[in-house]
Amino acid sequence: MRLILLDQPHPKRFHFDPLALSRPIFTLRSGIKTLGEKLEMRFQPQTVAWIVPEYMAEVCRSQTLWPVNDLSELKDSNDDLLVIHGRVKAQGWEYDPNGPSEVVLDEDNQVLLARVRREDLSRLCFDTVELFLRSLADNLPHNKYEIPTWNYIWELVLANPDELRADFAALGRFGIEGEVEQPVAIRGNRDDLYIALGVRVHPMVVIDVTGGPVYIDADAEIHPFTRIEGPCYIGKKSILLGAKCREGNTIGPVCRVGGEIEESIIQGYSNKYHDGFLGHAYVGEWVNLGALTTNSDLKNDYSSVEVILDGKRPIPTGSTKVGSLIGDHAKTSIGTLLNTGAYVGAMTVIMATGKPLPKFIPSFVWYLDGNFSKGYGKQSLYKTAAVAMSRRKCSWTPAMEKMWDTIYELTAPVRDEYIRKARRAAIG
Repeated sequence: MRLILLDQPHPKRFHFDPLALSRPIFTLRSGIKTLGEKLEMRFQPQTVAWIVPEYMAEVCRSQTLWPVNDLSELKDSNDDLLVIHGRVKAQGWEYDPNGPSEVVLDEDNQVLLARVRREDLSRLCFDTVELFLRSLADNLPHNKYEIPTWNYIWELVLANPDELRADFAALGRFGIEGEVEQPVAIRGNRDDLYIALGVRVHPMVVIDVTGGPVYIDADAEIHPFTRIEGPCYIGKKSILLGAKCREGNTIGPVCRVGGEIEESIIQGYSNKYHDGFLGHAYVGEWVNLGALTTNSDLKNDYSSVEVILDGKRPIPTGSTKVGSLIGDHAKTSIGTLLNTGAYVGAMTVIMATGKPLPKFIPSFVWYLDGNFSKGYGKQSLYKTAAVAMSRRKCSWTPAMEKMWDTIYELTAPVRDEYIRKARRAAIG
Protein backbone atom coordinates (compact mmCIF):
# COMPACT_ATOMS: atom_id res chain seq x y z
CA MET A 1 0.00 0.00 0.00
CA ARG A 2 1.15 3.53 -0.78
CA LEU A 3 0.08 6.28 1.62
CA ILE A 4 -0.55 9.68 0.02
CA LEU A 5 -0.43 12.55 2.49
CA LEU A 6 -2.64 15.32 1.18
CA ASP A 7 -2.70 19.06 1.75
CA GLN A 8 -4.16 21.40 -0.84
CA PRO A 9 -5.29 25.05 -1.01
CA HIS A 10 -8.66 25.47 0.64
CA PRO A 11 -10.57 28.43 2.11
CA LYS A 12 -10.07 27.02 5.62
CA ARG A 13 -6.39 26.22 5.25
CA PHE A 14 -5.58 29.52 6.99
CA HIS A 15 -6.86 27.91 10.20
CA PHE A 16 -3.31 26.53 10.52
CA ASP A 17 -1.52 29.78 9.77
CA PRO A 18 0.97 31.28 10.29
CA LEU A 19 2.74 27.89 10.59
CA ALA A 20 1.11 26.40 7.46
CA LEU A 21 2.11 29.32 5.26
CA SER A 22 5.46 27.64 4.64
CA ARG A 23 4.82 23.92 5.14
CA PRO A 24 2.20 21.21 4.61
CA ILE A 25 -0.22 20.74 7.47
CA PHE A 26 0.90 17.13 7.89
CA THR A 27 4.44 18.26 8.80
CA LEU A 28 3.17 20.18 11.83
CA ARG A 29 4.03 18.73 15.22
CA SER A 30 1.97 17.55 18.15
CA GLY A 31 3.66 15.17 20.55
CA ILE A 32 6.91 13.52 19.48
CA LYS A 33 5.96 12.98 15.84
CA THR A 34 4.49 15.15 13.08
CA LEU A 35 0.88 14.59 12.02
CA GLY A 36 2.06 12.79 8.88
CA GLU A 37 4.49 10.58 10.77
CA LYS A 38 1.66 9.51 13.07
CA LEU A 39 -0.39 8.42 10.05
CA GLU A 40 2.62 6.50 8.72
CA MET A 41 3.05 4.78 12.10
CA ARG A 42 -0.59 3.72 12.12
CA PHE A 43 -0.96 2.41 8.56
CA GLN A 44 2.60 1.12 8.00
CA PRO A 45 2.65 1.72 4.21
CA GLN A 46 5.35 0.33 1.96
CA THR A 47 5.83 3.78 0.40
CA VAL A 48 4.59 7.34 0.86
CA ALA A 49 3.90 10.27 -1.45
CA TRP A 50 3.09 13.92 -0.76
CA ILE A 51 0.54 16.18 -2.42
CA VAL A 52 1.09 19.78 -1.31
CA PRO A 53 0.26 23.32 -2.47
CA GLU A 54 2.26 23.82 -5.64
CA TYR A 55 4.08 26.95 -4.42
CA MET A 56 5.87 24.94 -1.72
CA ALA A 57 6.42 21.73 -3.71
CA GLU A 58 10.02 22.44 -4.73
CA VAL A 59 11.05 23.22 -1.16
CA CYS A 60 9.30 20.07 0.06
CA ARG A 61 11.27 17.99 -2.44
CA SER A 62 14.46 19.12 -0.73
CA GLN A 63 13.08 18.04 2.65
CA THR A 64 11.83 14.51 1.94
CA LEU A 65 12.89 11.47 -0.02
CA TRP A 66 9.26 10.76 -0.93
CA PRO A 67 7.88 11.99 -4.28
CA VAL A 68 6.07 15.33 -4.10
CA ASN A 69 3.21 16.21 -6.50
CA ASP A 70 4.46 13.50 -8.86
CA LEU A 71 1.28 11.99 -10.26
CA SER A 72 3.15 9.77 -12.70
CA GLU A 73 4.45 7.87 -9.67
CA LEU A 74 0.87 7.27 -8.57
CA LYS A 75 -0.47 6.38 -12.01
CA ASP A 76 2.18 3.71 -12.51
CA SER A 77 1.85 2.33 -9.00
CA ASN A 78 1.46 -1.40 -8.49
CA ASP A 79 0.06 -0.78 -5.01
CA ASP A 80 -3.29 0.21 -3.60
CA LEU A 81 -3.45 3.92 -2.72
CA LEU A 82 -4.60 5.33 0.60
CA VAL A 83 -5.10 9.10 0.34
CA ILE A 84 -5.46 10.87 3.69
CA HIS A 85 -5.69 14.59 4.31
CA GLY A 86 -3.10 15.96 6.73
CA ARG A 87 -5.87 17.21 9.04
CA VAL A 88 -7.01 13.66 9.83
CA LYS A 89 -6.09 12.45 13.29
CA ALA A 90 -4.12 9.22 13.35
CA GLN A 91 -6.09 7.72 16.23
CA GLY A 92 -9.62 7.72 17.57
CA TRP A 93 -11.34 6.00 14.63
CA GLU A 94 -11.55 2.56 13.07
CA TYR A 95 -10.70 1.91 9.43
CA ASP A 96 -9.70 -1.05 7.26
CA PRO A 97 -7.23 0.12 4.58
CA ASN A 98 -7.67 -3.17 2.69
CA GLY A 99 -11.35 -2.75 1.81
CA PRO A 100 -12.88 -1.79 -1.55
CA SER A 101 -12.28 1.53 -3.31
CA GLU A 102 -14.14 4.46 -1.76
CA VAL A 103 -13.89 8.15 -0.98
CA VAL A 104 -14.90 10.20 2.06
CA LEU A 105 -15.54 13.93 1.65
CA ASP A 106 -15.68 16.56 4.37
CA GLU A 107 -18.48 19.12 4.83
CA ASP A 108 -16.92 21.27 2.10
CA ASN A 109 -16.81 18.37 -0.38
CA GLN A 110 -13.04 18.17 -0.17
CA VAL A 111 -11.32 14.78 -0.15
CA LEU A 112 -10.68 13.73 3.42
CA LEU A 113 -9.85 10.08 2.74
CA ALA A 114 -9.81 7.83 -0.30
CA ARG A 115 -8.91 4.19 -0.76
CA VAL A 116 -8.11 3.11 -4.33
CA ARG A 117 -7.56 -0.50 -5.22
CA ARG A 118 -4.90 -0.86 -7.91
CA GLU A 119 -7.43 -2.35 -10.36
CA ASP A 120 -9.40 0.92 -10.09
CA LEU A 121 -6.48 3.25 -10.85
CA SER A 122 -7.58 3.44 -14.48
CA ARG A 123 -10.75 5.20 -13.35
CA LEU A 124 -8.75 8.21 -12.17
CA CYS A 125 -7.26 11.19 -13.99
CA PHE A 126 -3.58 11.89 -13.28
CA ASP A 127 -3.12 14.96 -15.51
CA THR A 128 -3.07 17.47 -12.63
CA VAL A 129 -3.50 17.35 -8.87
CA GLU A 130 -6.84 19.14 -9.15
CA LEU A 131 -8.15 16.65 -11.72
CA PHE A 132 -6.83 13.72 -9.69
CA LEU A 133 -8.70 14.85 -6.58
CA ARG A 134 -11.83 15.58 -8.60
CA SER A 135 -11.72 12.12 -10.17
CA LEU A 136 -11.51 10.56 -6.71
CA ALA A 137 -14.73 12.36 -5.76
CA ASP A 138 -16.47 11.68 -9.09
CA ASN A 139 -15.47 8.08 -9.81
CA LEU A 140 -15.27 6.28 -6.48
CA PRO A 141 -18.18 5.16 -4.27
CA HIS A 142 -18.90 7.66 -1.52
CA ASN A 143 -18.96 6.58 2.09
CA LYS A 144 -19.35 8.27 5.44
CA TYR A 145 -17.17 7.78 8.49
CA GLU A 146 -16.83 9.70 11.70
CA ILE A 147 -13.23 10.73 11.09
CA PRO A 148 -11.76 13.07 13.72
CA THR A 149 -9.77 15.96 12.32
CA TRP A 150 -7.60 18.82 13.48
CA ASN A 151 -9.42 22.06 12.72
CA TYR A 152 -7.24 24.84 14.15
CA ILE A 153 -3.56 25.28 14.86
CA TRP A 154 -4.08 25.80 18.60
CA GLU A 155 -5.70 22.36 18.89
CA LEU A 156 -2.25 20.87 18.31
CA VAL A 157 -0.93 22.83 21.30
CA LEU A 158 -3.83 21.96 23.60
CA ALA A 159 -3.54 18.25 22.72
CA ASN A 160 0.25 18.19 23.04
CA PRO A 161 0.52 16.61 26.53
CA ASP A 162 -1.74 13.70 25.57
CA GLU A 163 -0.02 13.31 22.17
CA LEU A 164 3.37 13.16 23.92
CA ARG A 165 2.19 10.34 26.18
CA ALA A 166 0.64 8.42 23.29
CA ASP A 167 3.71 8.78 21.04
CA PHE A 168 6.08 7.72 23.83
CA ALA A 169 4.02 4.57 24.41
CA ALA A 170 3.80 3.83 20.67
CA LEU A 171 7.55 4.18 20.16
CA GLY A 172 8.27 1.83 23.07
CA ARG A 173 11.72 3.22 23.86
CA PHE A 174 13.06 3.80 27.36
CA GLY A 175 16.37 3.78 29.16
CA ILE A 176 19.58 5.80 29.06
CA GLU A 177 21.84 5.43 26.02
CA GLY A 178 23.50 8.84 26.15
CA GLU A 179 25.92 10.41 28.63
CA VAL A 180 24.53 11.55 31.98
CA GLU A 181 27.04 13.33 34.22
CA GLN A 182 26.36 13.13 37.94
CA PRO A 183 24.82 14.54 40.01
CA VAL A 184 21.55 14.37 38.08
CA ALA A 185 18.18 13.85 39.75
CA ILE A 186 15.62 11.64 37.99
CA ARG A 187 12.25 11.71 39.70
CA GLY A 188 9.75 8.94 38.97
CA ASN A 189 9.81 5.67 37.08
CA ARG A 190 12.84 5.39 34.78
CA ASP A 191 10.72 3.39 32.34
CA ASP A 192 9.16 6.77 31.48
CA LEU A 193 12.51 8.23 30.40
CA TYR A 194 14.42 7.79 27.15
CA ILE A 195 17.80 9.46 26.61
CA ALA A 196 19.07 8.67 23.11
CA LEU A 197 22.57 7.94 21.95
CA GLY A 198 24.71 11.05 21.67
CA VAL A 199 22.79 13.04 24.29
CA ARG A 200 24.85 14.89 26.91
CA VAL A 201 23.14 15.69 30.21
CA HIS A 202 25.34 17.95 32.33
CA PRO A 203 25.48 17.80 36.15
CA MET A 204 22.84 19.57 38.25
CA VAL A 205 19.90 18.70 35.99
CA VAL A 206 16.48 17.53 37.22
CA ILE A 207 14.34 15.28 35.01
CA ASP A 208 10.87 14.73 36.48
CA VAL A 209 8.78 11.99 34.88
CA THR A 210 6.17 11.78 37.63
CA GLY A 211 3.69 13.70 35.44
CA GLY A 212 4.53 12.00 32.16
CA PRO A 213 7.36 10.59 30.02
CA VAL A 214 10.44 12.48 28.82
CA TYR A 215 12.07 11.68 25.47
CA ILE A 216 15.44 13.34 24.76
CA ASP A 217 16.46 12.70 21.16
CA ALA A 218 19.89 12.07 19.66
CA ASP A 219 22.72 14.56 20.21
CA ALA A 220 20.68 16.93 22.36
CA GLU A 221 22.49 18.71 25.18
CA ILE A 222 21.05 19.67 28.58
CA HIS A 223 23.00 22.31 30.50
CA PRO A 224 23.22 22.63 34.30
CA PHE A 225 20.27 23.93 36.32
CA THR A 226 17.73 22.80 33.73
CA ARG A 227 14.53 21.21 35.02
CA ILE A 228 12.55 19.06 32.57
CA GLU A 229 9.02 18.00 33.52
CA GLY A 230 7.19 15.32 31.59
CA PRO A 231 5.50 14.82 29.33
CA CYS A 232 8.17 16.37 27.14
CA TYR A 233 10.12 15.86 23.93
CA ILE A 234 13.53 17.43 23.25
CA GLY A 235 14.49 17.18 19.56
CA LYS A 236 17.76 16.15 17.94
CA LYS A 237 20.72 18.49 18.52
CA SER A 238 18.66 20.90 20.61
CA ILE A 239 20.23 22.58 23.63
CA LEU A 240 18.49 23.53 26.89
CA LEU A 241 20.35 26.26 28.75
CA GLY A 242 19.27 26.30 32.38
CA ALA A 243 15.67 26.15 31.19
CA LYS A 244 12.55 25.74 33.29
CA CYS A 245 10.97 23.24 30.92
CA ARG A 246 7.51 22.74 32.39
CA GLU A 247 5.13 19.95 31.38
CA GLY A 248 3.71 19.45 27.91
CA ASN A 249 6.51 20.76 25.67
CA THR A 250 7.63 19.63 22.23
CA ILE A 251 10.93 21.17 21.18
CA GLY A 252 11.94 20.27 17.63
CA PRO A 253 15.48 19.79 16.30
CA VAL A 254 18.39 22.23 16.58
CA CYS A 255 16.74 24.68 18.98
CA ARG A 256 18.30 26.78 21.74
CA VAL A 257 15.95 27.13 24.69
CA GLY A 258 16.33 28.97 27.99
CA GLY A 259 13.97 30.72 30.39
CA GLU A 260 10.55 29.21 31.11
CA ILE A 261 8.48 27.25 28.62
CA GLU A 262 5.21 25.45 29.27
CA GLU A 263 2.89 23.31 27.08
CA SER A 264 4.33 24.76 23.89
CA ILE A 265 5.54 23.48 20.52
CA ILE A 266 8.65 24.74 18.73
CA GLN A 267 8.83 23.36 15.19
CA GLY A 268 12.62 23.49 15.05
CA TYR A 269 15.75 25.56 14.36
CA SER A 270 14.56 28.40 16.61
CA ASN A 271 16.09 30.35 19.48
CA LYS A 272 14.59 31.20 22.84
CA TYR A 273 18.00 31.46 24.38
CA HIS A 274 17.30 33.93 27.21
CA ASP A 275 14.89 34.42 30.10
CA GLY A 276 11.23 35.05 29.36
CA PHE A 277 8.04 32.99 29.43
CA LEU A 278 6.56 31.01 26.53
CA GLY A 279 3.30 29.26 27.34
CA HIS A 280 0.71 27.35 25.26
CA ALA A 281 2.40 28.65 22.12
CA TYR A 282 3.34 27.28 18.70
CA VAL A 283 6.61 28.66 17.32
CA GLY A 284 7.82 28.02 13.76
CA GLU A 285 11.33 27.57 12.40
CA TRP A 286 14.16 30.12 12.32
CA VAL A 287 12.43 32.27 14.93
CA ASN A 288 14.52 34.35 17.32
CA LEU A 289 12.85 35.50 20.54
CA GLY A 290 14.88 38.29 22.10
CA ALA A 291 15.79 38.34 25.79
CA LEU A 292 12.77 38.65 28.11
CA THR A 293 10.30 38.11 25.27
CA THR A 294 7.20 36.86 27.07
CA ASN A 295 3.73 35.80 26.01
CA SER A 296 0.51 35.80 27.98
CA ASP A 297 -1.49 32.58 27.83
CA LEU A 298 -4.24 33.43 30.34
CA LYS A 299 -6.62 36.39 30.45
CA ASN A 300 -7.10 38.25 33.70
CA ASP A 301 -10.80 37.32 33.80
CA TYR A 302 -10.10 33.64 33.00
CA SER A 303 -12.44 33.77 30.00
CA SER A 304 -11.99 31.84 26.75
CA VAL A 305 -9.16 33.12 24.56
CA GLU A 306 -9.95 34.38 21.05
CA VAL A 307 -7.47 34.29 18.16
CA ILE A 308 -7.49 36.40 14.99
CA LEU A 309 -6.25 34.33 12.05
CA ASP A 310 -7.37 36.41 9.06
CA GLY A 311 -6.60 39.86 10.45
CA LYS A 312 -10.29 40.64 10.84
CA ARG A 313 -12.48 38.48 13.03
CA PRO A 314 -11.68 36.82 16.37
CA ILE A 315 -12.31 33.08 16.62
CA PRO A 316 -13.18 31.60 20.05
CA THR A 317 -10.76 28.81 20.97
CA GLY A 318 -12.91 27.35 23.74
CA SER A 319 -9.85 27.33 26.00
CA THR A 320 -8.69 29.64 28.75
CA LYS A 321 -5.06 28.82 27.91
CA VAL A 322 -3.77 29.85 24.47
CA GLY A 323 -0.51 31.71 23.97
CA SER A 324 1.17 32.91 20.78
CA LEU A 325 1.22 31.53 17.24
CA ILE A 326 4.53 32.62 15.71
CA GLY A 327 5.41 32.11 12.05
CA ASP A 328 8.76 31.16 10.53
CA HIS A 329 11.63 33.69 10.53
CA ALA A 330 9.88 36.04 13.00
CA LYS A 331 12.20 38.15 15.17
CA THR A 332 11.40 39.91 18.45
CA SER A 333 13.49 42.48 20.31
CA ILE A 334 14.39 42.35 23.98
CA GLY A 335 11.45 42.93 26.30
CA THR A 336 8.72 42.06 23.79
CA LEU A 337 5.34 41.35 25.40
CA LEU A 338 3.00 39.21 23.31
CA ASN A 339 -0.72 39.29 23.99
CA THR A 340 -2.92 36.34 24.91
CA GLY A 341 -3.74 34.41 21.76
CA ALA A 342 -1.40 36.57 19.67
CA TYR A 343 -0.86 35.89 15.97
CA VAL A 344 2.65 36.82 14.84
CA GLY A 345 3.05 36.44 11.10
CA ALA A 346 6.02 34.95 9.29
CA MET A 347 9.04 37.14 8.44
CA THR A 348 8.02 39.80 10.97
CA VAL A 349 10.37 42.13 12.83
CA ILE A 350 9.06 43.34 16.18
CA MET A 351 10.40 46.05 18.48
CA ALA A 352 9.12 46.15 22.05
CA THR A 353 6.81 48.98 23.08
CA GLY A 354 6.76 48.35 26.84
CA LYS A 355 3.21 47.02 26.74
CA PRO A 356 1.42 44.02 25.21
CA LEU A 357 1.43 44.15 21.41
CA PRO A 358 -1.62 43.90 19.13
CA LYS A 359 -3.23 40.48 18.92
CA PHE A 360 -2.63 40.26 15.16
CA ILE A 361 0.65 41.14 13.45
CA PRO A 362 0.68 40.42 9.69
CA SER A 363 3.46 38.60 7.87
CA PHE A 364 6.40 40.57 6.43
CA VAL A 365 5.72 43.66 8.56
CA TRP A 366 8.06 45.65 10.74
CA TYR A 367 6.34 46.67 13.97
CA LEU A 368 8.32 49.72 15.10
CA ASP A 369 7.33 52.46 17.56
CA GLY A 370 3.87 50.95 17.82
CA ASN A 371 3.19 51.14 14.07
CA PHE A 372 3.06 48.69 11.16
CA SER A 373 5.36 49.38 8.23
CA LYS A 374 7.15 47.68 5.33
CA GLY A 375 10.49 48.51 6.97
CA TYR A 376 13.41 47.77 4.67
CA GLY A 377 11.36 45.35 2.56
CA LYS A 378 11.38 41.63 1.95
CA GLN A 379 14.89 41.46 0.45
CA SER A 380 16.30 42.65 3.77
CA LEU A 381 14.34 39.92 5.52
CA TYR A 382 15.67 37.34 3.08
CA LYS A 383 19.25 38.40 3.78
CA THR A 384 18.64 38.01 7.51
CA ALA A 385 17.09 34.59 6.93
CA ALA A 386 20.14 33.49 4.94
CA VAL A 387 22.50 34.60 7.73
CA ALA A 388 20.41 32.88 10.42
CA MET A 389 20.29 29.64 8.46
CA SER A 390 24.02 29.66 7.75
CA ARG A 391 24.65 29.70 11.51
CA ARG A 392 23.04 26.22 11.61
CA LYS A 393 24.89 25.09 8.47
CA CYS A 394 21.73 25.37 6.37
CA SER A 395 21.26 27.27 3.13
CA TRP A 396 18.74 29.81 1.91
CA THR A 397 17.98 28.51 -1.58
CA PRO A 398 16.40 29.98 -4.72
CA ALA A 399 13.49 27.57 -4.21
CA MET A 400 12.91 29.00 -0.73
CA GLU A 401 13.01 32.56 -2.03
CA LYS A 402 10.49 31.67 -4.72
CA MET A 403 8.19 30.09 -2.12
CA TRP A 404 8.47 33.09 0.17
CA ASP A 405 7.78 35.46 -2.73
CA THR A 406 4.47 33.63 -3.18
CA ILE A 407 3.74 33.81 0.55
CA TYR A 408 4.46 37.54 0.36
CA GLU A 409 1.80 37.91 -2.33
CA LEU A 410 -0.70 35.67 -0.52
CA THR A 411 -0.42 37.74 2.66
CA ALA A 412 -0.30 41.15 0.93
CA PRO A 413 -4.01 42.16 1.20
CA VAL A 414 -4.14 41.93 4.99
CA ARG A 415 -0.65 43.39 5.44
CA ASP A 416 -1.34 46.35 3.14
CA GLU A 417 -4.57 47.15 4.97
CA TYR A 418 -2.80 47.22 8.34
CA ILE A 419 -0.04 49.45 6.95
CA ARG A 420 -2.61 51.83 5.41
CA LYS A 421 -4.44 52.10 8.73
CA ALA A 422 -1.15 52.83 10.51
CA ARG A 423 -0.32 55.58 8.00
CA ARG A 424 -3.76 57.17 8.35
CA ALA A 425 -3.44 57.11 12.15
CA ALA A 426 0.02 58.72 11.97
CA ILE A 427 -1.27 61.53 9.73
CA GLY A 428 -3.95 62.39 12.15
